Parts: sequence; structure tokens; C-alpha cells
Amino acid sequence: MIQKIFLIACIGCLVLIASVSSAETSVEERSLVFRNVKIFNGEDLSLSELSDVLITGNQISRISPSTIDVDGDIRVIDGKGNTLMPGLIDAHFHMMLAAAPLSVALAGPEGYLNLLAAQEAEKTLMRGFTSVRDLAGPVFSIKRAIDEELIVGPRIWPSGAMISQTGGHGDYRHTNELPRSSDGHLHYSEQVGGAAIADGPDEVIRRVREQLMLGASQIKLAAGGGVSSNYDPIDVSQYTEEEFSAAVAAAENWGTYVTVHAYTPRAVQTAIRAGVKVIDHGQLIDEETAKLMAKKDIWLSLQPFLDDEDITAFPDGSENREKQLLMTRGTDTAYALAKKYKIKTAWGTDTLFDAKLNERQGAQLAKMVRWYKPGEVLKMATSTNADLLALSGKRAPYQGRLGVVKEGALADLILVDGNPLENIDLVADPEKKFLVIMKDGKIYKNIAQ
Repeated sequence: MIQKIFLIACIGCLVLIASVSSAETSVEERSLVFRNVKIFNGEDLSLSELSDVLITGNQISRISPSTIDVDGDIRVIDGKGNTLMPGLIDAHFHMMLAAAPLSVALAGPEGYLNLLAAQEAEKTLMRGFTSVRDLAGPVFSIKRAIDEELIVGPRIWPSGAMISQTGGHGDYRHTNELPRSSDGHLHYSEQVGGAAIADGPDEVIRRVREQLMLGASQIKLAAGGGVSSNYDPIDVSQYTEEEFSAAVAAAENWGTYVTVHAYTPRAVQTAIRAGVKVIDHGQLIDEETAKLMAKKDIWLSLQPFLDDEDITAFPDGSENREKQLLMTRGTDTAYALAKKYKIKTAWGTDTLFDAKLNERQGAQLAKMVRWYKPGEVLKMATSTNADLLALSGKRAPYQGRLGVVKEGALADLILVDGNPLENIDLVADPEKKFLVIMKDGKIYKNIAQ
């Protein structure tokens, strides 16, 4: 009896301690003031005057050019004239595939891939990327673990498996695995949810609905040849207009949209005619295609692929390398056309199979000054990318406004040591230059003095 009373008392003490700890944490996280900061609000291409920003819960509740008076329970971070800006958004990311070598990604084991992805999720957030649009990979478990705060990472807009035709960009089977009968086994990439091979409108609809059932916020199809895939030349157009239309109808029934992997004019135009709203890549588009995209108000999610230190390595002389060189030679033209016709343009990295390359996520953003001014680059990676995320409508996994520092917006914020509008390279050195990283009103990094 005495032991039972002692046990109950101990449990009561633990509950009380946990409650006090929770209360202390909630006060700290619920109310916070950034003082003496210059604000890049994600939309204007200049910084504000010195201001105070009050965070209440997970939102920005007040912005004031004068001092916001607070009581002793509210934490204050003195920005010392540095820049407060929205958390960065990568509109083309692969959490499950970014750090895993291709051989591991295609063979597993799945548990190891999840551990790699969990590690990469935290690193991604520590680079200041508070949201990512994940465009292929079995990322649902990682997303859930982040949302439940089991692990640390960014907000994730998942597509789930990339849907591909036989022999398309998402078909990583070997030729000795063909043909596949109706009752044949699935390739490992399909078993774990990295890809879904579908031929014909009926199969496409089924695969789209499966991803939506799993929690996809948007759907991705492969519309043309790829660089990393082995059996599809980059010039080939994949899927018919009828197949695309089936995917679009299934996605729109769920209130969301279809994006496609596509480089060439034919692949892009076929997808657009079927109702696809977003083109990812597009390095080989021509003038006619750019005009069509502008006329139809189509998004272009473009990546700064150049033949430089940020390119995925393929052996010299290989078909993959030849396709890569062809694609990278089109990047300057694609950006020029996007600017000329004022196409809605998003930014992303699309890093695959290389952990060291993924560490240069911020550097890949900074290199965008080849085509845009620093303020335009940062606007693209914040409010513009947030507008793209919003296309998911009610399928968006998080409610609230992102990509801006404005009253009522979600508190995804970075305090930068310096002015990134003058020195864009600050975003390439997040370890030293990002003093505070906040997601959803919670601080994940604070080295502000």
C-alpha cells in the first residue's frame, strides 16, 4: 500500500514537473519580440526602417516602427539592426533522395533511407529552409514525424511517388525485369513509394488517387525524358494528352493540381493542353512555349542548373552526362524567356543522390543573381514560392500565410547577420550568418548575441 502511494506520488510529481516545464516552454514560445530589426518582408525589394516584431503563438501578431513594450515573461531578441526575413522555401526538393546515393536509393533498405532523410531534414531546416515542396519520394513518414515533433525539419508539401509511364523518367527497372505481367512483382522503387509506373488513363487515375489517399498535396507526373534515368532520351515526350487529362481530373476532384517533369517544348505543350498548371524544369523551352505558358498563366518551377560545382556528377561520355550537358546549356535561355514573358517563376534545387551537394542549398539560391537582382531572388524563394505552395488549396498540409513578414502570417523567420539585399552570399553561409531560425513560432537556432 505504501509502495502504491509512493508510486502515485512520484507519478504526480513527474506530471507536475512536466506541466511546469511545458508551461515555461509555452510562455517562451508563445510570446517573443524581435527588437531593432530591419525587415525584408518577402515582397518589397527593400528593407524597412528599424522595427520591433511581436510573435504570439505561431503567428506574427504585431510589427511596429516604435518600441513594443513587453512584460518580463516575454522573451526579447535584440536584432541590433540586422535583417529579419521570411524562412526560405525550396519549391523542388527530394527529402528522401537528396542525401542517399543512387545505388542506395534504388536498393534500400527503407529503414536506412528514412534515417538518412531524418538527418537531412534537420540540416535543411538549419540552412534556413522552413518549407519544401517534395516532388518525388516516400516522404510521408518523415513529414509526419516532423509535424509530430519527433524529429526536426521543415514543413513538407509531399507529392509522394512520381507517376511515370513504362520506360519513362520514373522507371528505374532493369531491362531484364521486363515485361511485367498484371500480377508481376513491383520494383523496389514502387514498393517503397518512390515511383509509380502507370500506362493508360485508368492506371494513371488509380496511381493519382493512391498518392492523394496517402496524403499528397499535389501530384507529379513525368512528361518527358530525364537526365538521371537510363532508358529515356531527353527529347522524348512521355504520356499522351488523354493520360495527362485523367491525372488532372483526378487531382482537381481533390482540389489540387498536377505538376510535371518536362524539359522540351513538346512535353510542356502536351501537358499544358491537358490542364497541367505547373512545369518543373523547362530548360529547353522555346519562344512559342514561353508565350503559351504566359497566356495560360502556367507556373514555371525552374532550377539554376549549370555545368558547375552544383551539378550531379555523371561519368564523362555517358549518356546521362550528354543529356545533362544538353539540359544545362538551355538554362540561360529558359530564364531569359521567363523574364521576357513575365512567366510566374519559382525556384528550387532538385538535388539528388549527393549529401555534399545538398549542403550548398543556400549557395544554389545565391547563384540566381546571374539572372536576377538579390531582392528578386529572395522574393522568389519566399513569397513567390509560397504562392506556388498555395496552389494545393485545401490539400495544403499547413494553414496560414507563409513567405512574408506581415501581421497575421505564420512565424517562419530568419534573423540574418547583415543585409542579404546587398550581399546575397549571406544565404550561402547559414551556419555563421543565420543568427536565429524560427519555424511555426518556435526557435530552432539562436546564436544572436
